[in-house]
Formats: sequence, structure tokens, C-alpha cells
Amino acid sequence: MRASPSPAYPAVVTDEIRPATEDDLTAITAIYGNAVSTSTASFETEPPSLDEMTRRFTILRAGGFPYLVAVRDGSVAGYAYAGPYHQRAAYRSTVEDSIYVAQACRGGGIGRRLLAALITECERIDCRTMVAVIAESGSPASVALHAGLGFTPIGTLSGVGYKHGRWLDVTLMQRPLAAARTAPPTRV
Repeated sequence: MRASPSPAYPAVVTDEIRPATEDDLTAITAIYGNAVSTSTASFETEPPSLDEMTRRFTILRAGGFPYLVAVRDGSVAGYAYAGPYHQRAAYRSTVEDSIYVAQACRGGGIGRRLLAALITECERIDCRTMVAVIAESGSPASVALHAGLGFTPIGTLSGVGYKHGRWLDVTLMQRPLAAARTAPPTRV
């Protein structure tokens, strides 16, 4: 007697985290544009163009900063990058993270995997501190994401942004990176 064929199982969803390329920028621009238009995750009020997002990407990559994408089933499902916290030289070892996940992919752990990979990449380039500037302090998902990966709250800026007809707070969170403050920075 022949065995009956195996029942069909749904395909396993796999996410790949990898460095972003210019080919990813159309999807990145769409993800960010949706966040700008529909949420308070960004304090920008007009979605930037593909040309502007390309300019930003080029500057970060030229500075040696990590810019990552999460790919799910062949499509960009989210992205994350780290950039200078401030421009003055003494801040050179402190980075600020940014994470955006496509609306249809939220809640499935992509943001956590992106942030974990971003932390690793920032440690690799000898950054010492990562700062999260979380728009709308009432954003429990973003606060929980960062807290779950070792960030601690360091303060709230009250009413510093006005978007979608209301004043918004910002929560600041901070996480030491591998070498923390045990030796002088190597980043120039």
C-alpha cells in the first residue's frame, strides 16, 4: 500500500536581515511615507521623495553607519539604521536608531530582529551608546521593543512636536554598547 501524500502545510515565513541596497529604496520610501502620513512615529509632516531618501541613505552609508532591511518572502518588510546622535565631534561614538516596519508586517517580531542586528552592527563599528528618540511617548510597542533589548528610559520631552492636530511628547531611551565607556573612541 502506498503512503498518501503529505498534507499541504503553509509555507514557513522566513525573514532575512541584510544590509540595504539602493534597490531597496523604493520599498523603504513607501514604508516611511506611510509612517509619515498616517502616524506620529516620525515628526516629518510630508513624506520625502525617493531622491531625498536616496540622499539620506548615501550620507549614512558613506559615514560607515549600518542601514539594514528585513526581507520577508522576497519583499522589504522593514528597515532600520543608525546615524549620528548629534553632529559635534564629541558625540561621534553615540548613535540614534530608527526602525520602521511595513504596516502589514507589524507585530511579528521584525522590529526586534532589526534592532538586535542594528545593535550588533553598531558594536562592530565601535559605537559606545545607542539612543532611541521615540515620538509620541504613549507608543507602548516602541518603548517595549527598546526595553526588551536593554534600553532604559532617560527622560521625556513634553510637547515638543505638533502633528495631526495635537502636541506630542518624545521619550528618550539609552543603551550602552559592547565597549561602553572603558576606552577612548576609535571612530573619527
